[in-house]
Amino acid sequence: MNKMSLALIALAVFIAGLVAFGALFTVDQRVQAIVLQFGEPKRVIRDPGLNVKLPFVQNVLYYDKRVLDLDPPPEEVILSDQKRINVDAFARYRILDPLRFFQSVQDETRLRDRFGKTMNSSVRAQLGLHPLSDLLSPKRDDIMQNIQDQLKGPAKTFGIEVVDLRIGRTDLPEDISKNVYDRMRSEREREANLLRAEGEEIKQQVTSNADRQKTVILAEAERNAQVLRGEGDGERNRILGEAYGKDPEFFAFYRSMNAYRQALGAEDTTMVLSPDSDFFRFFGDISGASPYGTGEGGKTR
Repeated sequence: MNKMSLALIALAVFIAGLVAFGALFTVDQRVQAIVLQFGEPKRVIRDPGLNVKLPFVQNVLYYDKRVLDLDPPPEEVILSDQKRINVDAFARYRILDPLRFFQSVQDETRLRDRFGKTMNSSVRAQLGLHPLSDLLSPKRDDIMQNIQDQLKGPAKTFGIEVVDLRIGRTDLPEDISKNVYDRMRSEREREANLLRAEGEEIKQQVTSNADRQKTVILAEAERNAQVLRGEGDGERNRILGEAYGKDPEFFAFYRSMNAYRQALGAEDTTMVLSPDSDFFRFFGDISGASPYGTGEGGKTR
């Protein structure tokens, strides 16, 4: 076998491999396929496995069999109670008829645009029949089911099935949210002011009761002190009277000593009195005799 024959064999093998590569394709169990010839669908393949197509003439377009997401932009909805809310709805869908899906939208991007608008329209129409309170109650599931039922017909025209539909979040528009926030703030401030006023009133009552009790306690204490002081003064006078009756001279001496203590206690005390004054009669003699002698009748002069 010469070199020319080997080259022809190699070329034939290469061409056969190239034809086989262009003719054979695999459909995964997670997808389904449409065989197109010059952009026109020729057949639909839903079962997984190895398949054959015309090389260089036909091409294969794959669509997912699994559940897919559809999340269109949020829409503003006016409810039956004239409240406006921003609704962010999303859906889960599955491609059941790839041929119809291809003929209607061709890819998921166009489906998101066209069917997303249809879904938002159904959401607005259905939510417009209900007040906001229904969306915050168990009726919400029934409303979602009604919207899903309304989408069954439009979904078939796109070759899809809506598996589930939910509202991700519901918000008030910005201007309404601000008004609600301001109203809630005003309400909370009013409640706070009311609580402060009640607290101030209670404070005044407590303070008034405390002042009244203080006044009563001080008055009772002063009265008891006056009684005790009077009783003490009476007892002192009784004791002094008994002492005076027993020893008048010692009593006079004791009273003079107390007078000296009170009058001469300060260091800078100055007194101008006559030396023979009765105030100093115990200075010269403990018995109280005058240092200047006695006059007639034995009295101090």
